[in-house]
Amino acid sequence: MSRVRTEPPAVEARGIVKNFGSLEVLRGVSLGLYRGEITAILGDNGAGKSTFMKVLSGEHRPDGGELRFDGEPIELTSVQDAQDRGVETVYQDLALAPDLSVAENVYLGRELTLPGWLGRLGTVDRVAMMAETRTVLRNLGIDLKSYRASTRSLSGGQRQAVAVARAVKWARHAMLMDEPTAALGARQREMVYQAIRSAAQRNLAVLLISHDIPQVLKLADAIIVLRHGHTAAEFVPSEVTVRDVVDAMLGEGKSA
Repeated sequence: MSRVRTEPPAVEARGIVKNFGSLEVLRGVSLGLYRGEITAILGDNGAGKSTFMKVLSGEHRPDGGELRFDGEPIELTSVQDAQDRGVETVYQDLALAPDLSVAENVYLGRELTLPGWLGRLGTVDRVAMMAETRTVLRNLGIDLKSYRASTRSLSGGQRQAVAVARAVKWARHAMLMDEPTAALGARQREMVYQAIRSAAQRNLAVLLISHDIPQVLKLADAIIVLRHGHTAAEFVPSEVTVRDVVDAMLGEGKSA
């Protein structure tokens, strides 16, 4: 059973269609992302999950349908356009610069400069960037030994946490995450899950693509199952089992 909400979604997709030549990848997908909630998209390979996320992130322009932010229709022309509107994406490859520090990665492309003539010369305010990065990470429940170390020296879970922190720092509407715990160990996965929970608690709408169905049932507030580019089912996690989700992915069983 779908939840009843009174406020408009922070990000809403209505009937999104995306084709690549004669290949129909998305066939009228609709979804609402609400502030303070984690929405998970599940589906087999080729279901359209990553393509749908790329539409929301501005990487792909839809061939049909409509996007809305806080109830207002919008058109995203690029990833930068989505970022300017407060939508940040955490990719599987993280898009971190391995030789830069944690703070430099969080502020990559958005560096703070010193006040006065030094700032006009482009001198970066590393102290302020370091202090704000430490605050953002600690608010997500992450405490690193060093914020000056290059991200290359961090564990996989710590690198993921830095990527999440960067998204949380700049997002105003939503944070989109594509398989954020792939290839991580159990302890590292829990670190990332804690950061995801904290992001939602900071009033962001969070979209999560994952293959880890048991963890999604524990973590998410809502689940959308895609199959062959369609919305096959919508679930409240507390009301379904792993089997229900798998059946929906395979085109069997119930939808809620």
